[in-house]
Amino acid sequence: MLMTLRRHPLVIALISAILGVVGCLVVGNLLPEPQELKQPLPHHLASSDRQLRTSMGALFGSNYVPGNKVETLVNGIRIFPAMLTAIREARQTISFETYIYWRGAIAEEFADALSAKARDGLSVKVLLDWVGSLPMDEQLIQRMQDAGVEVVRFRPVTWYTLDRVNNRTHRKLLVVDGRMGFTGGVGIADEWNGDARTPNEWRDTHYRIEGPAVAEFQAAFAEHWIEATGELLLGDRFFPEIAPAGDHAAQVVVSSTHQRNTMHLMLMTALAAAQKSIRIATPYFVPDDLTRQQLLEARKRGVEIEIIVPGPRTDARVVRKASRHLWGDLLQAGVKISEYQPTFFHCKLVIVDDVWASVGSTNIDDRALRLNDEANINLFDREFARTQTTLFDKDAAASRPYTFSDWQNRSPSEKFSDWLSSLARSQI
Repeated sequence: MLMTLRRHPLVIALISAILGVVGCLVVGNLLPEPQELKQPLPHHLASSDRQLRTSMGALFGSNYVPGNKVETLVNGIRIFPAMLTAIREARQTISFETYIYWRGAIAEEFADALSAKARDGLSVKVLLDWVGSLPMDEQLIQRMQDAGVEVVRFRPVTWYTLDRVNNRTHRKLLVVDGRMGFTGGVGIADEWNGDARTPNEWRDTHYRIEGPAVAEFQAAFAEHWIEATGELLLGDRFFPEIAPAGDHAAQVVVSSTHQRNTMHLMLMTALAAAQKSIRIATPYFVPDDLTRQQLLEARKRGVEIEIIVPGPRTDARVVRKASRHLWGDLLQAGVKISEYQPTFFHCKLVIVDDVWASVGSTNIDDRALRLNDEANINLFDREFARTQTTLFDKDAAASRPYTFSDWQNRSPSEKFSDWLSSLARSQI
């Protein structure tokens, strides 16, 4: 996320207001009205209803495809070696899109691996968000380009792109040979290295996907690549025939400038279907009013809700404060919120009734649900959901419960600071 800017919410609000006015004057009357819910969804379809799967496929542009294998990778100590191995074993193409690519040992190792494959004659395409990759060493980009890697900055700020300056790609996608994909929460930075054993090793989860669903990730990358370069990716090198690789039925859901609210609609649909339980893990929990109402409606029908967020070790204190301002009615209704203690918590996960799970790049805040371009993979699969629940419970055990009494007993200065931070919640 916008880690540096997030520490200055008033600056964000001022910049966004100025750019927003300019953007509206230029293109406001040309943009179609986004899909937007006006009230919480009723509990018409349960998580166990097959019609829910069909409806989600129709609504979000991608059906549930059988024959996939989705493997859970916990923390950088397992995530980075798996990604680097896939890159080094690539035979034809590598498509890599990320929000965060900074500097350090991991950044160097990825650059070296990508450069080596480009020198071998493979098509290696790297798409970096212009904002998220600002801390990256420009010499590293030059080194990759010299080796033949096509490195492109996504949506650089110019006078004619002001209408999209606030719409970043927050997707984390790696697709190798069109047959293996990775997505999840990690950025390319040393902060994600290790096994979350110290405050300097962030806690995160990533996923390796094999099977037909990988084509949807490649299509998501291709959508942004053509926007950034004008080049259309075609042919077997990018979209090969993919044989079944496992038993998971998976749906890839993406949001973009032209479908800004897709992730919000997906989340609301899943929450409305819950019958027994909802588990949410997110580094940035700043839900809008409608999402909070949907959670409260679930509590009214007896759904147990647990949420894990970062504790005192966070990359954006303003987000923690803005988030905490919104917890009162949730805590009072019996929603359990816990703050992860060992290190910064960056996992992104929603589990409903231990049968449906959504993982990927999406946070629970306005920026992810309405502004950024995101990519998630959803599964109706009890085995996969059980694996995620086991991880969730382990993280919960390392978290401190935050009670309604804690919320009520904040000092006046804390309450004011939390309220002030929440004024910028649409941008953080």
